[in-house]
Amino acid sequence: MTPSPSAAAPAPLTRTAWLICIIASIGFAFDIYELLMLPLIIKPAIASLSAPLVEQLVAGGMDRAKAAAMWSPGGEAYVQWARTLFFVPAIAGGIFGLLGGYLTDLLGRRRVLTFSILLYAFAAFAAGYATSLEQLLFYRCLVFIGVCVEFVAAVAWLAEIFTHPAQREKVLGYTQAFSSFGGLLVAGANILAARWAADLPAINGGHEAWRYTLISGVFPALPLILIRPFLPESPIWQRKRETGTLKRPSVAALFAPELRKTTILTTIVFASSYGIAFGAIQQLPQIIGAQRIGTPAEAGHAAVRAEAKEKGRAAMEAAKAAKKPEPVAQREMRQAAGNASDQMVAGVTVWQEIGGLAGRFALAMLAVVIVSRRNLLRLFQVPALLFVPLFFWWMSGQLADAGSLTWIKVGIFVAGFLTVAQFSFWGNYIPLVFPVHLRGTGESFAANIGGRILGTAAAWITLTLSASDKPDPARMAVIGACVAGAYVLVGALLTQFLPEPKEESEEGAR
Repeated sequence: MTPSPSAAAPAPLTRTAWLICIIASIGFAFDIYELLMLPLIIKPAIASLSAPLVEQLVAGGMDRAKAAAMWSPGGEAYVQWARTLFFVPAIAGGIFGLLGGYLTDLLGRRRVLTFSILLYAFAAFAAGYATSLEQLLFYRCLVFIGVCVEFVAAVAWLAEIFTHPAQREKVLGYTQAFSSFGGLLVAGANILAARWAADLPAINGGHEAWRYTLISGVFPALPLILIRPFLPESPIWQRKRETGTLKRPSVAALFAPELRKTTILTTIVFASSYGIAFGAIQQLPQIIGAQRIGTPAEAGHAAVRAEAKEKGRAAMEAAKAAKKPEPVAQREMRQAAGNASDQMVAGVTVWQEIGGLAGRFALAMLAVVIVSRRNLLRLFQVPALLFVPLFFWWMSGQLADAGSLTWIKVGIFVAGFLTVAQFSFWGNYIPLVFPVHLRGTGESFAANIGGRILGTAAAWITLTLSASDKPDPARMAVIGACVAGAYVLVGALLTQFLPEPKEESEEGAR
């Protein structure tokens, strides 16, 4: 809870404290960096990795157009793999993330934090060299496991190092705000990769922007390797372990009478926050991105399609002028069109993360002022309940209007502001409602079972219900609006029953 005005002022941050804030900010930023890669790269990645499968179908006697349609957005095979790539890593992250929460309570916050960051960084790098959809799925599972574990360890670590209530609220709020910098960074990386792909070293014989975007996920490992020896363990956890007063963590203990309500409600309401994002907002690249350029089933936002066609045409002309074989020219045309589409889409999604960054900072400031945690969450939930579904419904009718892209950027900024801020809320709230020996386990259950599994299931629902024989971005936008609306409605109704954290001492231990 927010301290009374008479509470003693916190001590100034030491050099070590600043180092802790820096590494936590890097960890939070690259959590989102890794997670938001998939919406940006899923369409070109499936297109690239499914190409041999299309040729196998053609060799087996299937009409090429029909085979291509199966693996195009909305097609049966595409939808199956898109759902798989969104949801299976979330399940893996949720299950192993729960184990990571247990290990965080058992082995310590710092150790688990370090290895989780290294895991997702090197898994993302390896994913850039995937030669099949199965390989990409495997590496994305490892990424999710690392991210899910890292969030839990980092939040528990910060909550126990910064024990003064007001200082802790600020540290958790502002370090988590850097998550949105991760969203901006991955969008920027995708834009740069799309722009400079042709000049970068070839990967598997091609210059596809999505591969370079994935590889860039190794960056957080580099500063961590250098800084880790200087990072302290949580003093509260360390002291309890040394004195023998640290109770053994248990998932079953989360459902003891005194914690059952807290565990169930935080899990479901946490899921609603993620459901808004994955049911609608994270589907934006597939809604506005150019699809099946040059075919009768061509789809996507008019402005994006026009840019992709122009770049593809230029690449084809350049290939023909160089007297390259027709298959090579076609491949370069598709790569150029795809990279141009990716660049424009990333430029739109940047506004989502700018909005999210503003929302996270707004929540960090309001968390110190608004005593009621329920009221703090409602301040973002209620407007999101009204705005996000209406915005995506409106967007479904604007895809043919090239000039609407500017207003889509404005809308996605507001959607990001209202939705992404809720992610930061949970990092501030959850450490206050679980005891020290269950802090990692409780956070992990709510974040991973709720957010990662139940929340990201919204993507599976949207993709399933929007499946069609031909790409239909408008249909996806409408269904995304309905799915996001349902999730946020459940969350808004249940928020009123969330327990308010009890007053605590500066020790922060219970």
